[in-house]
Amino acid sequence: MNGAELAAAVRRADVGYQVFAERLEDPIAYEGDHAFHFSTKDNLCSIDFQTRSGSRILEGYRPPFDATAIERLRKAGGLLIGKTNMDEFGFGSFSTNSAIGVPRNPFDLERCCGGSSGGAAAAASLIEDHLAVGVSTGGSISCPASFCGVVGLTPTYGRVSRWGLIDYGTSLDKVGLLSASSAPIRRYLPVISGPDPLDPTSQTQPPLDMSGGIDSVAVPEEMVADLSDDMRDAFQEAVGKLEGMGVEVLKVAMPALRYALPAYYILATAEASTNMARYCGMRYGDIVEDTDLGFNELFSSVRSRGLGSETKRRILLGTFCRMVGLRDRYYIKALQVRQLVIRQYEEAFQGADAVLTPTMPYVAPRFDEIETMTALEAYHADILTVPPNLAGLPHISLPCAYIGGMPAGMQLAAPHWKEGRLLSLAERWESEFQYRIPEGRT
Repeated sequence: MNGAELAAAVRRADVGYQVFAERLEDPIAYEGDHAFHFSTKDNLCSIDFQTRSGSRILEGYRPPFDATAIERLRKAGGLLIGKTNMDEFGFGSFSTNSAIGVPRNPFDLERCCGGSSGGAAAAASLIEDHLAVGVSTGGSISCPASFCGVVGLTPTYGRVSRWGLIDYGTSLDKVGLLSASSAPIRRYLPVISGPDPLDPTSQTQPPLDMSGGIDSVAVPEEMVADLSDDMRDAFQEAVGKLEGMGVEVLKVAMPALRYALPAYYILATAEASTNMARYCGMRYGDIVEDTDLGFNELFSSVRSRGLGSETKRRILLGTFCRMVGLRDRYYIKALQVRQLVIRQYEEAFQGADAVLTPTMPYVAPRFDEIETMTALEAYHADILTVPPNLAGLPHISLPCAYIGGMPAGMQLAAPHWKEGRLLSLAERWESEFQYRIPEGRT
């Protein structure tokens, strides 16, 4: 694809699907000497685009620096063609909470892309040979990868520097990659990985080992209990294909995974409520002209206008969990559950190379179905993607079935720092299972 074709593809994707929060406008830039093109989620800072994190409160914010992941991809010859749309500050599973528009699923425009990296997954699905950089807190790479029929890799927490990321949950956020196949991810994961002196959480990682393989997987019984009938049948068929490839499938009990979802929402919202404190009208957000307001009135005025309803809900929930008298009951208990989840994964890895589950309990829902969901029902969509994120494990979502024409994914989680295992299995899977592309693919 030459520069003119790429520019046209980006414009079509933007107009037809609301994929981009902002895209490259300079046609000359597309004609330069670039090894590859990539996009990044709207919560990664870059010098030549606004970075709004899907929020009105950051309208007009242009960072004076590149996030480390973006800087490393540019140095490798990449052209950043745009920032992809997302749920505001990453708060959502369907990318319907953005203040900048709602991306639509390339396989069915009446359905969502998943969230919160919905635009990233749509771009990876729609634009040929495209690399999309996403961010996952509780499943924000795996979920849209499943819904849009692409490959989404979430590395071990700390593998990729978070410098330049607008945080959701500081102990949970991970920068990862999405693409139509595993080959670009294998090629560019080493580019963005590695220690960064600007991010202390990246300093203790071992060298990235892209070798290894998966000969056995453990399937937790608890994680296949609440699937739709179609999804259960599709997943079992995928398991059969893996067995036909010589992969041993072990059924295991991991009861602690049932408690991962509530623990995650306590920890994530507690951290989010702290990170959101900066958006108060002093450094970010609209400046209020009325100088007679007290701090509480000033902050409330700015945040009421600039933040969406889901963001406000999570700030309230996280603040509540950190209150005096409630911290031990909720926040500390959630930390204990997190350690229990990590131990159960470690036990599973003693007998298997990876843990296998469906990625999502259903295919991408229609927008009218999302509108009728309660907040609790929407949060429950993350029940399969939260456990490996809570444990900081590397995991990958691979298309494994098509149900009524809509893609569905399976998710594999490996031990810490074993990303190579996941990509090796992905390459083997792609030799056995044919991925489909949407009709709008350019």
